[in-house]
Amino acid sequence: MPREWDARTYDSLPLPHLGWGRRTLARLPLRGDERVLDAGCGTGRDTVGLLDRLPAGGVVALDGSVRMLDQLRERLAGRLDRVEVVLADLTSPPLPFEGEVDAVFSVAAFHWVEDHAALFRTLAARMRPGARLVSDCGGRGNIAAVNAAVAEVRGTTPGGWEFAGVEDTRQRLADAGFTDVEVSLRPDPARFEPGEQLESFLATVILGAELDGMPDDEHEPFVKAVAGRLAEPVVDYVRLEISATRAG
Repeated sequence: MPREWDARTYDSLPLPHLGWGRRTLARLPLRGDERVLDAGCGTGRDTVGLLDRLPAGGVVALDGSVRMLDQLRERLAGRLDRVEVVLADLTSPPLPFEGEVDAVFSVAAFHWVEDHAALFRTLAARMRPGARLVSDCGGRGNIAAVNAAVAEVRGTTPGGWEFAGVEDTRQRLADAGFTDVEVSLRPDPARFEPGEQLESFLATVILGAELDGMPDDEHEPFVKAVAGRLAEPVVDYVRLEISATRAG
């Protein structure tokens, strides 16, 4: 299973993910009665907007973090009758829910899956013919400056992500049985207040896997050292935006 998250701290941060979610949802055509998979739903921030677009439909909210899903249940209390909450790893097919979905929606999740070819095949297996996939995740060049700062501090390059490019993503989608493929990269840097806000964001959202392998008393000095090596209090995000249709 994927690593666990500090879901409450994550939810308290001024996340650029909110803008990514709104942009991604605006690209998803819906009638309002569909069943939609929110793949990597996290704490449910974007699931709220998805439910608002589905007054006669429902959501399969899938994530690999128990704490994230607990936070989602709190956020969606009173609306869970239209939400199927699923704890699962997107890298382990088949996805553990019944039937097919009419669309797949995903924000800031796919870059945590290192095998995108397998990811797209796994999603396609749960999508009805004609279903739409609309997603956002980190793409080629994402957080390059942050990773360079980590490498300066630790002497090793962080990993565990797949920041894919346009052409390799197009090919993987086609090979998995998708048509009407649209893929683009969007530079989208996020600026923070220097000091506590930037450091909290880095520790919770980006550096968690690095911190997991360190003694607790090394966490704060490490995060401060990484933040101090950035030229400005900016996380240099590059978003990979995907729209595609499951072939019939």
